[in-house]
Amino acid sequence: MTDRRLTLMAVHAHPDDEATGTGGVLARYAAEGIRTVLVTCTDGRCGDGPGGVKPGDPGHDPATVALMRRQELEASCDVLKVSDLEMLDYADSGMMGWPSNDTPGSFWQTSVEEGAARLAELMRHYRPDVVVTYDENGFYGHPDHIQAHRITMAALEMTALTPKVYWTTMPRSAMQRFGEIIREFHEDMPEPDPAEAAAMAEIGLPDDEITTWVDTTAFSGQKFDALAAHASQGENIFFLKMGKERFGELMGMETFVRVKDATGAAVPENDLFAGLR
Repeated sequence: MTDRRLTLMAVHAHPDDEATGTGGVLARYAAEGIRTVLVTCTDGRCGDGPGGVKPGDPGHDPATVALMRRQELEASCDVLKVSDLEMLDYADSGMMGWPSNDTPGSFWQTSVEEGAARLAELMRHYRPDVVVTYDENGFYGHPDHIQAHRITMAALEMTALTPKVYWTTMPRSAMQRFGEIIREFHEDMPEPDPAEAAAMAEIGLPDDEITTWVDTTAFSGQKFDALAAHASQGENIFFLKMGKERFGELMGMETFVRVKDATGAAVPENDLFAGLR
């Protein structure tokens, strides 16, 4: 053991992703004195613009949206006490199938080798003990999430580092509860078609396949406020509609799958840094 400060690196696709899946662990580990490094891969330009204007609609200016979302990201990082924010600043690719997927310079069009090389430089600089990103499907199939997964795993191969590596996930039991809550808030929501329902049922993992359950209940207020910092995307952030108390009840546990480990720590575990301290 050395006196070097333990370090968590979270690699996310867009501004606001850091709060949704890892806001709790970022806040918790920062409070415990661990260095928290957030790498955000894209500029978020395919998000909503001022007044809720949608991408492709008149008045949506991608450059203005990107600037606004950077400011919101910085505010979120202040709330979560993130030690270091690094932005790769690739152009947001939009949802799968959007024309922006094919835009030169978009993250989806960037070679994995290029993105991984840049991320590997950051890994060598910060020397993270724990790295968190998405699974190979980007959790729900977003191209930028998939690309974030690809460059992260490739960057790990490029470095001589041996951190613990985790993919974010959700237990299927929680996904079912979220579905019920969404219907509670949207009573007039039509039933999804069978294909959509089947796809939704595949998101997340069976509870017994989740290796790591981190209790972040004490930091759920910070997580809520970090999400709220992304005010321009509020229409798309369902969790804000719950209110802070209900949010804390439902979002106090963050879950992961451990995919690389050199510590021998037993699973299931309740700490990303199990075996390291």
